[in-house]
Amino acid sequence: MSYTSQVLIGDQPRERLLRLGAGALSDAELVALVASIKAPGRGDVALGHKLTLECGGLRGLAAAFPEDLTRIAGIDTTGAARLIAAFELAARATTAPANRVVDSAAAIAEVVSPVLARERREKVVVVATDAANRVLRIVPVATGGLDWSPLPVREVLQAVLRYDGRAFALAHNHPSGDPTPSVQDCEASEAVRRAADAVGLRFLDHLVVAGSSWRAVR
Repeated sequence: MSYTSQVLIGDQPRERLLRLGAGALSDAELVALVASIKAPGRGDVALGHKLTLECGGLRGLAAAFPEDLTRIAGIDTTGAARLIAAFELAARATTAPANRVVDSAAAIAEVVSPVLARERREKVVVVATDAANRVLRIVPVATGGLDWSPLPVREVLQAVLRYDGRAFALAHNHPSGDPTPSVQDCEASEAVRRAADAVGLRFLDHLVVAGSSWRAVR
């Protein structure tokens, strides 16, 4: 093997990451590597760059839906799933509540706002806590359209019990930007409260988040 071929092999994104760390790679290289892009004749990194540009940069890429990613030739559903999973792991690493106690609506808002702020569709999350209201996990349980999301009561309770929770809060976003709870929000919240009482779980609160604003559902 010639010296030239050794340099070329060593300069591939994967090898350079292992030798120098992830910081040595460009955004396009990281995208191509995470998505396992294989684009014969086009260039894997070039396609990663195209994908990043068409989604509006890394922030847009992080918020993209699977259909946004697979719309670009060369990105399949597996690659889209890899990218979405990578961004979700990064988000969890930076926003993971470490033994946060949610003893008020404001404390719940602090925990869920970073999770819901980047959502373009309405999403419902459950904040499962232990008996002392320490956060165990934030679990998405439903995703809807631009202005609605069903509230599956059974999935809410199962999410809490799955992580040995003793109490929980609900939160969902309003992509419209208005945090005012709807009549449906109030009815859903009451249904969850009754179901929680029936299985011995404490229902802490239900919040509507819209950007930097939030309201409790009463």
